[in-house]
Amino acid sequence: MDQRAATLLILGASGDLSSRLLMPGLGQLLAADPSLDLQLLGAGVEEYTVEEWQARVTEAFSGAEDTDGNLARAIEKTRYLTADVTTTADMQRLLDACDNPPAIYFALPPAVTVRSCEALRALDLPKGTSLALEKPFGTNEESAHSLNELLRGLVPEDRVQRVDHFLGRSTVLNLMGLRFANRIFEPLWNNQHVQSVEIVYDEQLALENRARYYDQAGALIDMIQSHLLQVLAVFAMEPPTTLHAEDVRDAKGILLRSTRIWGDDPKTAGRRARYTAGEFEGRSLPSYADEEGVDPARKTETLAELTVEVQNWRWAGVPFLLRSGKALGARRREILVTFKPAPHIPDGLQGTALPDRMRISLSPDELALEINVNGPGDPDYIDRVSLDVAFQPGTLPAYGEVLQGIVKGDPTLAVRGDTAEQCWHILEPVLAAWRADEVPLDEYPVGSTGPESWSGLPGI
Repeated sequence: MDQRAATLLILGASGDLSSRLLMPGLGQLLAADPSLDLQLLGAGVEEYTVEEWQARVTEAFSGAEDTDGNLARAIEKTRYLTADVTTTADMQRLLDACDNPPAIYFALPPAVTVRSCEALRALDLPKGTSLALEKPFGTNEESAHSLNELLRGLVPEDRVQRVDHFLGRSTVLNLMGLRFANRIFEPLWNNQHVQSVEIVYDEQLALENRARYYDQAGALIDMIQSHLLQVLAVFAMEPPTTLHAEDVRDAKGILLRSTRIWGDDPKTAGRRARYTAGEFEGRSLPSYADEEGVDPARKTETLAELTVEVQNWRWAGVPFLLRSGKALGARRREILVTFKPAPHIPDGLQGTALPDRMRISLSPDELALEINVNGPGDPDYIDRVSLDVAFQPGTLPAYGEVLQGIVKGDPTLAVRGDTAEQCWHILEPVLAAWRADEVPLDEYPVGSTGPESWSGLPGI
């Protein structure tokens, strides 16, 4: 078996992201790909002996089955170096420890990531070095542009992986397969047949000790700016010629450059709310404003809705709702496509013929097509049925798929620099209106569906 040697250098390797998501995903990747000969290096300000670090990695890998010894080999070789990753000297020391051109994963707070990248500017990076950065990518359009300029001075754009684990490879391919490999769907994927599209990520989880990050971001930045606009791009983009990274990312970029807030009115196209105290499924939860680490004066929203439109020939006039919230009564992660009603129902058919709807569930990936059929008892009466199917799951978890792209140098799943800036550009008017308190901050009880006053799509 041909071995592919690679080095993964994780900065901030002792943190929660690394131990909870990155290294378990890496373990699954090594178990699935025995041809990958990986050198794993961890770095951070904490101190670990070789034995302590290897024990930490072993625990993170415990969920993967080591059938051919690839995980054991990686654990034997892994090392941890105590370092200040914002200094040039320590970054050079880390690069010197790499056996191969490294993929550097910045599992760090955004501000520290910027300082670490600045430290790299004085160094000659090995040819083939890759940089992987977590969201949020910048704090606004201007800062995202500045960070892109910094990264361009370090490595080529195709060696930068702006991570969006939300769209794993299997999810992207399932969406593309549904659209482009089925003749019955693609002809309907336009404003002649689609009435509206909702892209929703509702969570039952509340703040869960994330105030340090979340109170600075809120639902609009945490989920809509970073993740849901990327889902929109894959769902609504024009068919790419191939699945190569360049073609897919070009198609996403074109779509996002066509995306605007509905009616160009930031005061009506979006709405925001935050949860109040309550009981839900046996748990007593405080209001968001009373959560530890939260500054109520920030007026951070825990539920956000935004209606956007895609100003092109295919989608003009179709509202796209992007919604995400916390501490809600039901976990809902889906794309809901509502088709226009049938133009004419023949006389004699009784009952209500509702518009056809397609639900594309995300994690797990499933499809439900809700259509009208003749009822089982009375053939003259319209009944509602759902045709359900589960997509084939991927072999790797989301972060396993992310790391696979990173170590292989495949940026297909990564967010390109210009689209990272464009996502901020789309939302800047809404963020400005919310900061100016031009849009009310509503409230909703823990475990509810949201504020009682909300109905329909905002701005419509």
